[in-house]
Amino acid sequence: MPMKDACETLWRAEPHNHFVQFYKADEPALNRNVAGFLWDGLLKGDGLLVIATPSRLESLADRLARLGADVDLALRERQLTMLEAHEILARIELHGEPDWERFEEAIGEALCLVRPRVAGAAVRVYGEVVGVLWEAGRTAAAFRVEEYWNRRLRDGGITLFCGYPIDVFARDFHDDRVGDVLHAHTYVLPTGPNGNLKDCLQRAIDELLGARAAGVHLSMQAAMPSWGVAMPEAESAILCLRSHIPDQAERILALAQAYYQASQEATCTRMADSVPALPSLAA
Repeated sequence: MPMKDACETLWRAEPHNHFVQFYKADEPALNRNVAGFLWDGLLKGDGLLVIATPSRLESLADRLARLGADVDLALRERQLTMLEAHEILARIELHGEPDWERFEEAIGEALCLVRPRVAGAAVRVYGEVVGVLWEAGRTAAAFRVEEYWNRRLRDGGITLFCGYPIDVFARDFHDDRVGDVLHAHTYVLPTGPNGNLKDCLQRAIDELLGARAAGVHLSMQAAMPSWGVAMPEAESAILCLRSHIPDQAERILALAQAYYQASQEATCTRMADSVPALPSLAA
């Protein structure tokens, strides 16, 4: 399913929404999106809960400060609460595996630490316990945590954003585990900004397939899989590419990755210190 621009979707985050971003091909894009998600919540008076690795906590605090947030004040007033992912993981496990009752207790306590600035406002959560589990090869445990979060989301009042260290260019992007990740979420956020990945993928297909390219583009559009989740065109096209022309997929994706990395290097200076403007918040 085609998805609107990532930032527009995040700015309009609604309770029950469950976002995911695959960030290993472009981690700065994840940091920008999470910071924007949190910054917009601060401006709207939402409560914010961040459960992340120490390096991510530091990066997000720095980005929020550069956007204009008084991070220390938000922490003191508990509109923003930041917790370390490995510590939360230890609290939700029983005999080395995630446990529902422990999850309920730990996450419930964490959510109680958050105080939205506006009465009745939602709580926005960025969490990467699942990313920690994924990186450790504990995919079944990651899916269980996703299941637990989805139970919490049914109660309303929470929007959740998850980050996974998955590379959309890598061969294992097309395995059953990724399908399970997709099914656990409502929105997949683009790997990178401004449609760059889509443009680089199309360029690689055109260059390597020549006269066949137009037919391949048409057949891929007709065969786009339905994952039951809102997906950007580029990520959906990569999944389709691996399914329908696996003999060419590796060459195409290697070239697309080279183009993508070059495009990111060309724009990183301009984008490093900013998140797109939020004109809808001016009122």
